[in-house]
Amino acid sequence: MRISKLVGERIKETPNSATARSHSLLLRAGFIKQVSNGIFTFLPPAQRVNLKMQNIIREEMNKIDGQEVLMPVVMPKEIWEKSGRYFSIGNEMVRFKDRNDHDMLLGMTHEEAAVHTCLNVLKSYDQLPVMIYQFQTKFRDEARPRAGLLRVREFTMKDGYSFHSSQEDLNKYYQKVYEAYFRIFKRLGMKNLIAVKSDSGMMGGDIADEFQLLVDAGEDDIVMCPHCDYKANMEVATSNLEQINFKDEPLEEIFTGSAKTIDEVCDYLKIKPCQTIKAVCYAVINSDELVICFIRGDKEINEPKLKKLLSKEVVITDLTGTELVKGNIGCKDLNIKNAIILYDNSLKGLCGLVTGANKEGFHIKGVNMARDIKPENYYDIAKVSEGEKCPICNQPLEIKKGIEVGNIFQLGTKYTLPMEMKIHTQDGSEINPIMGCYGIGVGRCLASVVEESSDEKGIIWPMSIAPWQIYLCPLRMDDEKIKAEAENLYQTLSQDFEVLYDDRNVSAGIKFADSELMGIPIRVVISPRSLENNQAEITIRKTGEKTFVELENLKYKLNEIIKSLS
Repeated sequence: MRISKLVGERIKETPNSATARSHSLLLRAGFIKQVSNGIFTFLPPAQRVNLKMQNIIREEMNKIDGQEVLMPVVMPKEIWEKSGRYFSIGNEMVRFKDRNDHDMLLGMTHEEAAVHTCLNVLKSYDQLPVMIYQFQTKFRDEARPRAGLLRVREFTMKDGYSFHSSQEDLNKYYQKVYEAYFRIFKRLGMKNLIAVKSDSGMMGGDIADEFQLLVDAGEDDIVMCPHCDYKANMEVATSNLEQINFKDEPLEEIFTGSAKTIDEVCDYLKIKPCQTIKAVCYAVINSDELVICFIRGDKEINEPKLKKLLSKEVVITDLTGTELVKGNIGCKDLNIKNAIILYDNSLKGLCGLVTGANKEGFHIKGVNMARDIKPENYYDIAKVSEGEKCPICNQPLEIKKGIEVGNIFQLGTKYTLPMEMKIHTQDGSEINPIMGCYGIGVGRCLASVVEESSDEKGIIWPMSIAPWQIYLCPLRMDDEKIKAEAENLYQTLSQDFEVLYDDRNVSAGIKFADSELMGIPIRVVISPRSLENNQAEITIRKTGEKTFVELENLKYKLNEIIKSLS
């Protein structure tokens, strides 16, 4: 490819719209162009990377007997009605009517479509296990797209769906996919990748694993123990809480005036947040029911845990229309109808606590949970904090940032049961097959590699997915000898390698800056001085290492370098 003909331009300055390192570099290097908020065009260099990534994923899926299909983006309402998700998913899913006034939707995931594909096609246990997969465009109307390709509205996903006659069979296949995913991400050039237990979210099912690339730009909090193998997404992470002992004292109602927040109450009473009981209130969506969570004042509610516990969608409420006194809600003598009251594990066994008095300007101190509140149950609805003890080895936990690049779920019969998919078993009876689900966000993987493999000069592509292997960089294109040799080298090298040829008559500084910004793994430079010695200069983008090579040995040396970088 001649760079003078390449669609897309390279720019020096970081665009104002860039909110992450990968976003900035991909825009500056001419890889992507924003169409709308969270919607991007992949320009030729990015599309070359995209296709290479897809081919790696395809190879690994085929190795575990995956069968590639292509399911539609647009689906009728009826398919999603059967699973119940047409109504349970909120505004993230785009719904519309076609010209015949029929309710349709844009697929944001394809579990329903996968069942529909195999319905009355897979009929017997001896056809299983089966896994179908696709590379398909999805649209999810994210409320807050951010960071370029890391959180978008339209994206390409590799999603796979397996069908099994038994849980044992699913477990075996799930492990095969788990191992295949590690091979995929290693081949994509990711280094700091881990698998963690996660919440299955809208997909459903009981078992889920995420593949997280640990980078500072990540938006997921990953709880890890450096002393053992414990790793989990914050959504499902647990810890061993150390018992805190405060002085047991009698109940006393005290004036706290305008102090409302935990920090304000603590400043007023000269106590620590861990000595308080925080109330967090939620409204149940499509209901007039309230959920009031009581938790230790230094802890935060983990909303995914809360939603899973309730099996309901909830949102923080401003308490409009209730008799609750914001900032003074307490668990002692709380009288409220149509509310679910939950107590977090962090309060269990504590005494000497401060809670709201359920009236303006007052709190109650000296609360003893066992004596004064007596909850029937305590629940794990809190986020884990750094330094809390590991649930396995009881050592301090760490929290790192990660980007979720893939996920796998065990779905059970969540979709096959309501959609009435059945297969015959060996004894002649009928069952609903058990499903697994396996996703990889291809565009997010592309951006994640850039987040991990880049420096102040630009991108550093791994050889396996680089848009081109070689950046051919002749200097002084106004010199006829240079121009002729460059053309000859381009034709010769292109027979064996993927070459981006910088055929512009611009300065060496511009060419070098563009080659580094675009992240092409190998740069080959010819100049009047190098031609005098019948040599070319090779520079490795990743290390900056330079080598001079005789022109007749250039192909051999490039082959050697490419093998070492692969």
